[in-house]
Amino acid sequence: MGTRAWALLLVLCGTIFLEGIDVAMLAVAIPSIRSDLDLPTDTAAWVMSAYVLGYAGFTLLGGRAADLLGRRRMFLTWLTVFLAFSGLGGFATEGWTLIVARFVTGVSAAFMTPAALSLITTSYEEGEQRNKALLVFAGTAAGGFSLGLVIGGLLTQLGWRWVFFAPVLLAGALLVAAIRLIPAQPRAEEPGNEEPGNGESGNDEPANEKSPGRPRRRTEGFDILGAATAAAAMLLAAYAVIRLEHGLDGWQLTAGAAAAATTLLVVFVAVERRTPTPLVRLGILRTGSVVRADLGALLFVGAFFGFQFVLTLYLQELRGWSSLQTAIALVVLGCDAILAPTLTPRLVTRFGHAKVILGGFVLAVVAYGLFLPVGMDWSYAAMFPTLIIAGTAFALAYGPLTIAATDGVAESEQGLASGLLHTFTQFGSAIGISAVTAVYGLVSSGASAGSDPDATLSAFRAALIVPVAMVTLGALLSSFGLRSRTKPPTAGAPAAPTAAAATATATATVAVAAATTTAAVTDASANPTRKALS
Repeated sequence: MGTRAWALLLVLCGTIFLEGIDVAMLAVAIPSIRSDLDLPTDTAAWVMSAYVLGYAGFTLLGGRAADLLGRRRMFLTWLTVFLAFSGLGGFATEGWTLIVARFVTGVSAAFMTPAALSLITTSYEEGEQRNKALLVFAGTAAGGFSLGLVIGGLLTQLGWRWVFFAPVLLAGALLVAAIRLIPAQPRAEEPGNEEPGNGESGNDEPANEKSPGRPRRRTEGFDILGAATAAAAMLLAAYAVIRLEHGLDGWQLTAGAAAAATTLLVVFVAVERRTPTPLVRLGILRTGSVVRADLGALLFVGAFFGFQFVLTLYLQELRGWSSLQTAIALVVLGCDAILAPTLTPRLVTRFGHAKVILGGFVLAVVAYGLFLPVGMDWSYAAMFPTLIIAGTAFALAYGPLTIAATDGVAESEQGLASGLLHTFTQFGSAIGISAVTAVYGLVSSGASAGSDPDATLSAFRAALIVPVAMVTLGALLSSFGLRSRTKPPTAGAPAAPTAAAATATATATVAVAAATTTAAVTDASANPTRKALS
């Protein structure tokens, strides 16, 4: 690749790195924010949950918007919004300001992330050039979250507001560069006339230089009613899932949100069936491999971050580790940043993605199962096998799951397929954490777990059964994929993305799940059966 091609790639990589460190840093800083602003526990929890709502609520719409409204336009617009509201969070003096800032930041990420990835896949020639770009993007994406945990701990020592201001500085630099480097589309293309990434621009420019920003013109108009009902349904569904962490406390509100989300989902399906230009072509859900991969991603991600939540509580509640110590301990989970672009593609090439997915689930079962007998005084060396195996499992499973979720999908619907996968993974992270929280609460209630370390440890062990059960179910589900061979892409459809590219799409999932984890940890401090965290 030439100089300009590398410059564009660095801008897009910088954006995904920005998102990863943004949420990871806030995950570490939330206790200091709560203490400095004297926030009640529920407000502090909503500072984190607001991001989850914004991201999960608009991911499906964001993925499709990149297809329909233009990738360059969506990227620049929502990067600007991300910058503005991150800065607003840094100046906040009230809890509600932080909640609004984090919600809008989550919404901006839901639009910005699929636009960035689709710019990669449409700007570089398929083959060696695109693979190289995706490898760099994947490594940057996975590394952003892991480094963000440590950077967040260091910046929090200087002052928690720097956790907001540092992303503003980086986002500003990226925005200026992106305006110059991402070419505007001189003409809109009709469906069926998309230019392939044939590398006509040569070595000095990204392939498809003239049209990475806008895939095609939508002559019949935009499905406004479908977009509104989809966003509302996803928002209410995400809220209902987050509410599950509270168990029977306020169950009427939880049930009401779930019922409203279900109703709106029914309305959305009816709208999409009747509109001549649907936001979501429902036929994509008839593809068995897509649905199986999305469900598998929900189970795998839910188990991964449900386990991370239990581990975080164990280290901070029982062991008394600081937030920075915990962050450093969890960095090993980020080994997927190295393994996904190096090991996983070779395994997929040799064995196929179905077998690699199953292998990832099996490794996850082993990893979480090894932690079931966790003791009160386990050393880090005793925990390390579980952490390294869990990180390896993530590297093996998530990338191939993304391949399966987008396999055979036309280029005009790649954003939609990505949005569907991200939606399932966002809900998976929330469901996993909510489930382990509910089990912990049920086991610890009435047992004085807050004052009895042995009772607390027993509650943790019971909660650990949830991620083991989820990945076991996922392994059974993924085994059905072994019965069918992967079909080659049809004419006009893109080749399935590499496992390295899939790792890049996981960054948003990691960030959102980290936010959910911290929200759950913060909320845990209000439970009288648990030791207060500060």
